[in-house]
Amino acid sequence: QVQLVESGGGLVQAGGSLSLSCAASGSIFSINTMGWYRQAPGKQREFVARVFGGGGTDYADSVKGRFTISSDNAKNTVYLQMNSLQPEDTAVYYCKMTVTRRMTGTREYWGQGTQVTVSS
Repeated sequence: QVQLVESGGGLVQAGGSLSLSCAASGSIFSINTMGWYRQAPGKQREFVARVFGGGGTDYADSVKGRFTISSDNAKNTVYLQMNSLQPEDTAVYYCKMTVTRRMTGTREYWGQGTQVTVSS
């Protein structure tokens, strides 16, 4: 089995910063893509950022220039540095990884989510 455990959420004032991390554990052969999504109350889950196995990154327009995604492949961990946070960034943040396991192939796994609240 594969588990994703997130940490780093919390409460911050507008303009502040937070850093999230998500570590995968279990029987992992390789991880192809690591990413972050978020879901605000009453809204659908939306893409935030992702990092590909080759190191390339992709961001939602709403977070470009403010958020930075990075990964430590040796630790199966993805990070999200969030700067200049705004109240509209308030959401539950979820990590997602595309994981290949020797016996079962490739599938997506989600973390349990971590709350980020930005006060005005």
